[in-house]
Amino acid sequence: MSELVAATAAAVGWLCSRPYHPLLSQTCRMNPPQHDLETIQRWMQSVIMCPGGVTAGADSKQARELIDISPAQIGEVVNPSSRLDAVGRLEVYADAYFARLLECMRSEFPVLAMTMGEELFDELVVGYLNAYPSRTYTLGRLGANFARYLQESCPRDDRVWADFMIDLARLEWTFNEIFDGPGSENDSPLTPADLADVSPEQWPHAGLVAAVPLRLMQFAYPVSRYYGQRRRDDSVPIPQPCESYVAISRRDYTVRRHELTHAQFELLRSLFDGRTVAEAIAHSAEFDDAPWDQFAAKLQEWFRQWAAEQIFSRIVLP
Repeated sequence: MSELVAATAAAVGWLCSRPYHPLLSQTCRMNPPQHDLETIQRWMQSVIMCPGGVTAGADSKQARELIDISPAQIGEVVNPSSRLDAVGRLEVYADAYFARLLECMRSEFPVLAMTMGEELFDELVVGYLNAYPSRTYTLGRLGANFARYLQESCPRDDRVWADFMIDLARLEWTFNEIFDGPGSENDSPLTPADLADVSPEQWPHAGLVAAVPLRLMQFAYPVSRYYGQRRRDDSVPIPQPCESYVAISRRDYTVRRHELTHAQFELLRSLFDGRTVAEAIAHSAEFDDAPWDQFAAKLQEWFRQWAAEQIFSRIVLP
């Protein structure tokens, strides 16, 4: 979006510095300019970026507060060409802007777009942009409310389909947030050796802090497994409902998915909520049916794997 704003500003500034350029209206050529450059730039931006189109944009409150003209008076600001009227000329820029937004959404939700099909996905994105127009200078936050929009607007006659798509949208947007957000690449990682240095007497009362980009997520569908399979095979069917648990992290600027059991999920969630290791293990054991000796062996392997994946940032000792 910042690129569009800059291009609009540059274009309007260039035109306004040349009072006889054909894009300017006859009114602008005959009379002194009634609006300063910044006002014209902001008006053009409001018109071009309106999800409802150029006509709706010109009639919007935002545009009319800048230049109070009706859609029928757009020709007083922009001249027609030999082939297009004033509205048509602005629509060229508006169409290019929204084509860029569609392209951006497809890149942010690639598996969701493949699963839905391009036509339906684009239709939902257009509805989304009308309901949640972009308000920031960057396209990095464009899809932030897409899962919410699907929750609000997806047809409920096929609940399995709708709920699965919402879960998949949540998963893919989390990938985007973690990839673009802060990371721990410059921090010293907590290693299995660091865990081994803690004495057995200290462990029950110790705490563990999550690495900066880590996110724990719970879904009604096995979307993480589907995501991996769908990227390799476009014939994978939508799975049936089944609760799934995922830890999403970033290491060496690569987003990683860690599928979890319910017990693993509860253990990590308890730790990152501030419980001690002993408290978190006791809570986690309620979600695992294995005998205690087998569960203890699992715990050792889990912590070894998680430390190797660098999902912990530090140990808090009493």
